[in-house]
Amino acid sequence: MFDSWQNGPCCRTEPSTLTHTSDLSWDMDMGSRGFVFLLLLGYPFLQDTAKILTVCLIGGSHYMLLDEISHTFHLSGHQVRMLLQMGNPVIRGLDYNGRAESYQMTSWSAGKSYIRDYNRWFLEQQKEFLMGRDNFSNFLSFMGHLAYQCDLVLGDSGLMSYLQSEFYDLAILDAFNPCSFLVAHRLGVPYVAFYPGALSGPLSVGLPGPLSYVPVFNSELSDSMGLWGRAKNLLLALLAPAAEELVLSKFREVGERHFQTPPALSDLYTGAELWAFNTDFSLEFPQPLMPHTLCVGGLLSKPAKAVSQELEEFISGCGEPGFVVVTLGSMMSSVPLEELLVEMNAGFARISQGVVWRYHPKRWPSHLQPASNVKLLEWLPQNDLLGHPKARLLVTHGGQNSVLQAVYHGVPVLGIPLFGDQFDNLVRVEAKGMGLAIKPRDLNRNTLSSTIQRLTGNSRFKKSAVHRSRIHRSQPLPPGPRLVRWVEHVLHCGGGVHLRPASLRQPWYQRCLLDVALILVLVPLGVVSLLCLGCPRFRSRGRERKVKLR
Repeated sequence: MFDSWQNGPCCRTEPSTLTHTSDLSWDMDMGSRGFVFLLLLGYPFLQDTAKILTVCLIGGSHYMLLDEISHTFHLSGHQVRMLLQMGNPVIRGLDYNGRAESYQMTSWSAGKSYIRDYNRWFLEQQKEFLMGRDNFSNFLSFMGHLAYQCDLVLGDSGLMSYLQSEFYDLAILDAFNPCSFLVAHRLGVPYVAFYPGALSGPLSVGLPGPLSYVPVFNSELSDSMGLWGRAKNLLLALLAPAAEELVLSKFREVGERHFQTPPALSDLYTGAELWAFNTDFSLEFPQPLMPHTLCVGGLLSKPAKAVSQELEEFISGCGEPGFVVVTLGSMMSSVPLEELLVEMNAGFARISQGVVWRYHPKRWPSHLQPASNVKLLEWLPQNDLLGHPKARLLVTHGGQNSVLQAVYHGVPVLGIPLFGDQFDNLVRVEAKGMGLAIKPRDLNRNTLSSTIQRLTGNSRFKKSAVHRSRIHRSQPLPPGPRLVRWVEHVLHCGGGVHLRPASLRQPWYQRCLLDVALILVLVPLGVVSLLCLGCPRFRSRGRERKVKLR
């Protein structure tokens, strides 16, 4: 049992019922040898199960990832419950059903009135993104909404009391939302932080980041920087603490209302037993990691299943040119700007491939005829389509999950970044040679069709994508079991203190050696001052020199 953290009863399961085969399909043999290999690899951990809470307060791809994580830990024999915030505009009940039947769920909602207003605001934000108007102010507004929702969640005493009474061994948090850390602190549960993006996120988590080759978040730089690139990276790194403070200040006010001694969010970040990132070095730029960090990118990437008969018939009709998958992410089921929709539709009409486009048919303008090679779907099986042998290209907003699925299946990418980390993600796609990007303000029928033709007509993009796929798949363990193994290691060791470097406990000026630099400057100055003040001969010589100069 996990005695060191045990706050309550923990179910014990016999070893025969526990397996670590939550995703044996990561290019591994599904036969007995693969099963025995993973079983033996996980043998030290087959004696116990843990009671785990996953916290998902944002929808869309965040929910899809936490759903996959919850399902994976359930298959590994653990008791799992998800705390899910409902009503978020990027959770669509018909779009992604999840696998909540494999684990328990507690849902919470902010109320119909607020949800209606929030969805209206969110739709306006989508229009801003499509016009190329993503900025830090929009991000702050979004964080302000998350902070307001956090205030409501923490203020729900019934919900908090119920979760506290369950006595969880561990929580797995969506680390993008600072509220997740406040919830774990309120429950008094040790936690693992799962960040759904790349290593260079918007909030500092204590990773070393040499600025000469590690791009700062939102810098749109690669790891090969010239002089001006390094200057830009340095400037953004100096501004980052101020930006982070603006974000955290919104949640600090929430903490002050719900805790007698409000915790500092920076302390909650460094207090995570483990940090897991949804990235992989097939796509990520190489950089230093710490023992308490691991990369588990590709949780949603799987071997393709057969698509529906309707889709297969459409794909068969595309012939040798194949088809293009078009989706702008879980948050955007349609394009709310008709002028942009007209341009995209006209651009797709010019290419030889078929187009499978995720677009809500009921939101398509009645007076606009979809191009003859376009098939509209309210929701599409993106992973299965990308794994189809006739898939030629993914047109995407550049979300991390979409890009990693393209990497997994070796499909080139055309990115249209809209907000957040998508710009940086697509810089990585271009730097790795597996795709190109078009900014929304530059998107029209000519640039869209010509870029698609370039990507599908030049074999170097496909070759690079296939090479990235080979790197991505050549891992000793798939990302799901990899995460399970590390979390179980932390549980059995009574925490992850042995993995966390001392730098996480140091103030920023000590980490930067500013106190040492100050001493190195002040000591010589002090010695010189003492010599000047305490040595008469030195002072007299100084006066003699002044007289001679006159």
